[in-house]
Amino acid sequence: MYAQLRETADELAGVLWREHTVYRERGGGVVIRGEHVRRWISLGPTGGKDQALLRAGRLLDGGTTAPARTEVVVDLTAGTAELAAVCRGLLAEVAAVAEPAPAATRRPRPSGKQRKPGRAARAARPGKGRHTSLGSFVVLLCVAGVLGAWLYSLFDGPGY
Repeated sequence: MYAQLRETADELAGVLWREHTVYRERGGGVVIRGEHVRRWISLGPTGGKDQALLRAGRLLDGGTTAPARTEVVVDLTAGTAELAAVCRGLLAEVAAVAEPAPAATRRPRPSGKQRKPGRAARAARPGKGRHTSLGSFVVLLCVAGVLGAWLYSLFDGPGY
C-alpha cells in the first residue's frame, strides 16, 4: 500500500506545486509539504482497497504542521487530475479557515467584559482633567527640601 501511496503522492506533488517535499509519516502514509504556500497534504491508508484518507492542513512558523483542517476519503484509481482537483478544494478550505475574519464579521465583545476607558477617553471628559495626587505632591516637596538643604550646606561653609 505504501508504494501505491508514494507513487500517487509524487504525481500529485508534481501537479500541485513546483516546490515540494514528499516524505513518509509514522502511520504509513505520505506527506506532501509545500513550504512556499505554507500548506501540507497527507495521503494515508484507510483499510479499504485502492482508497486513501486525504488530509490537508497548514504549516506553522518554524515548519511544524498544524492539525488537519479537512479530510476526505478518495479513490486512488481515479486519475491524477481528479485527485489534484480534490486536493485543490481541500487546500482552498484550509486557506479560507486560516484567514482572519474581517472586522465587520467578528462577534461583538460580551457586555460583561467591557474595556476600561483609556487615557485619551479619560482626558477627553470635560471637567475631569488629570491631577497630581497628594502622594506625588508630598514626594515633590521632599525632593525640593533635600535639594534646598544640600544647596544651603554647600554655600554656608567657611569663607562665604
